[in-house]
Amino acid sequence: MPHYTAIVTLLAVLFYFFVATRIAAARGRFGVKLPATAGNPDFERVFRVQMNMLEWMPIFLVPLWLCAVYLNDIGAAVLGLVWIGGRVWYYIGYSKAVEKRLPGFAIQATVCVLLFVCAVTGIVLHWR
Repeated sequence: MPHYTAIVTLLAVLFYFFVATRIAAARGRFGVKLPATAGNPDFERVFRVQMNMLEWMPIFLVPLWLCAVYLNDIGAAVLGLVWIGGRVWYYIGYSKAVEKRLPGFAIQATVCVLLFVCAVTGIVLHWR
């Protein structure tokens, strides 16, 4: 049973919850009323952080779990922690300026590629 990956999954969901709550705070800080999602560039960057993370969650979670089940729980969990670190870096950078999002984005995208490769490798090794 992939216990470490389960913990990392909960940490990723917890961080997503945190990022989602930043939208409500940003609405108040920048005066963006519901249902608007545009109008203030500072708000739009915070909004895009949350939306981008939502877009990447399935790309991250599916290979994370396939890697954990078919190859290695600890390896998947470590890569998952690096992914969360990349998302934190993305959040901090993008909240300040558009250009500052790229290092965090590169880290999390690279982790997703590695998890995909690990998942495929694990599945192939177990193919019978």
